[in-house]
Amino acid sequence: MIRKILQKRSAVEHTCDPRAGKVEETHLKQINKISCEVEQWNSDDPIPSKDLEQGVAGAYGLLCRLSDRVDKKLLDAAGANLRVISTLSVGVDHLALDEIKKRGIRVGYTPGVLTDATAELAVSLLLTTCRRLPEAIEEVKNGGWSSWSPLWMCGYGLSESTVGIVGLGRIGQAIARRLKPFGVQRFLYTGRQPRPQEAAEFQAEFVPIAQLAAESDFIVVSCSLTPATRGLCNKDFFQKMKNTAVFINISRGDVVNQEDLYQALASGQIAAAGLDVTTPEPLPPSHPLLTLKNCVILPHIGSATYKTRNTMSLLAANNLLAGLRGEPMPSELKL
Repeated sequence: MIRKILQKRSAVEHTCDPRAGKVEETHLKQINKISCEVEQWNSDDPIPSKDLEQGVAGAYGLLCRLSDRVDKKLLDAAGANLRVISTLSVGVDHLALDEIKKRGIRVGYTPGVLTDATAELAVSLLLTTCRRLPEAIEEVKNGGWSSWSPLWMCGYGLSESTVGIVGLGRIGQAIARRLKPFGVQRFLYTGRQPRPQEAAEFQAEFVPIAQLAAESDFIVVSCSLTPATRGLCNKDFFQKMKNTAVFINISRGDVVNQEDLYQALASGQIAAAGLDVTTPEPLPPSHPLLTLKNCVILPHIGSATYKTRNTMSLLAANNLLAGLRGEPMPSELKL
């Protein structure tokens, strides 16, 4: 749900997981302390852009979700009063940062608190995909399980494998930390620059992306979406991968060219793919990727644990309130 909070003459928009009752109660106590009025978007569905543009007019603050595009048009609709934006996410690709910076608006976000949950989901998705669990479950349900067979439902294991990580940030490191006990023999990583201190824990090698694609048995994409990473995983990337390799994306859908991924999977150029993010979101049920047995797609649930979403909500609210008061935010994005 999205709230508009008025502090005297100022307005703030605020999102919260509707199941997080304790978080909501805490938020309301904080809000009451600064004498705020609340206007609520009373739906779990994203607020339509026209309604958001009308509702944010004259606001001093905005709390948004990934589904809310904060672009020049919305900022113009908000007007000159807007001085703080708090997003319920660690990703900020839905924010027009150049325009926001130009207007002197502060931005709060939620890094760190969703690292563990997202890393757990990444490992779960990798194991689910490489061991073909959705296919196996379907065979049990449809009667395809007739008897034990030596090669039936065989997949790929992590022991003695090479894992490539695109983006060795907080989440990338947490993924490597969880995969290491599975007996991974070698970690490769790529990014804007080497990170020797972070890589030392896993003895990870910094390599060009072409080498990572060619030598990895499993590839996990956990980088931020930037102009440099948009469409990074494309036809050329998939052609360099082994035909036994498994590709996992838990970053942003636009990092991957989905048409090229479809062709790579359908032709057997790569073995399988697991995606927690797509373009668009939600992915239409008629999308070609959903016809493939070797593609596992989740509905962007990387941070979806009760504890994580509660913590994110509190942090987003505290960022918002601190920004309205002109105080340091607990987590402010430096523009």
